[in-house]
Amino acid sequence: MPDVIGIRFKDCGKIYDFEANGSGAEFKKGDCVVVESDLGLSIGSVIIGRRTVETSSRELKKVLRKATEDDFKQKQDNEAFEKEAKDYCIERIMARGLPMKLVFTESTLDKKRIVFYFTADGRIDFRELVKDLAAKFKTRIEMRQIGVRDEAKIVGGFGMCGRELCCRTFLTSFEPISIKMAKQQELVLNMSKLSGICGRLMCCLSYEIPDETTGIQPKDEIMAMGKSKPFQDETEDVPQLEVIETVSRYTETPVPALQSAAPASSDKPQTETAKENATGQKQETGQEHRKRKRWRWRKFHKK
Repeated sequence: MPDVIGIRFKDCGKIYDFEANGSGAEFKKGDCVVVESDLGLSIGSVIIGRRTVETSSRELKKVLRKATEDDFKQKQDNEAFEKEAKDYCIERIMARGLPMKLVFTESTLDKKRIVFYFTADGRIDFRELVKDLAAKFKTRIEMRQIGVRDEAKIVGGFGMCGRELCCRTFLTSFEPISIKMAKQQELVLNMSKLSGICGRLMCCLSYEIPDETTGIQPKDEIMAMGKSKPFQDETEDVPQLEVIETVSRYTETPVPALQSAAPASSDKPQTETAKENATGQKQETGQEHRKRKRWRWRKFHKK
């Protein structure tokens, strides 16, 4: 069972596990270390401390050592080298007329590999471009095509809210965003207002959408049955079915028979009779009213 630590190479980037058994040093959260990644030697920051795992889905790379002053100086020198590689690549792209946009250039700590990140509408034949770059820098060249959301994460910027982009500050991965999220929040379906600087739907549209794992349903689904079912956080420990049954028993309770069978007295004013009718007394039909009127007329004449 190897001991691993979680390392991040970029701000708001993904966290990768590396084996820490080979080195005798103790790594704490926030330490800068030199690791052997898939690209080559790189400097990363420890985000998750040492822990033991039973199995791993992939072969773990090893942590070589803690970063030294020479490593940081080499990384600073690489920044000038990366800028030179980016300027030369842009020049060759324009010379060959390739429909692509270079976004970012990155090199390993030992300069054995240079990675060029670019965006394009479709597939690009950059074989001749790679030959030009390899002849210039005498190292391994790698071209990676990224999406517009990844471009916004690398370049950065400010959103409509006036704050720095979420993908640049705290989002580590991109979740799928749909127009249905805007409809559930009753937002105006104006694409110019719902889109970010990347041209896609803003990631913040998903912040107020309930998570399916929590069991909280959107408003439209709650009102579908014509009854206002309470949310889980409002009901606490009271089951929702018991609340609905209690309301049904109250609304469907029949009026007691004694109240419904009491006849209306002729001596009572009209207002009192209306009050009794409002409390649940049955309405008299026209035929019963005529019989009672006839009975009162006969009684009056017999006297």
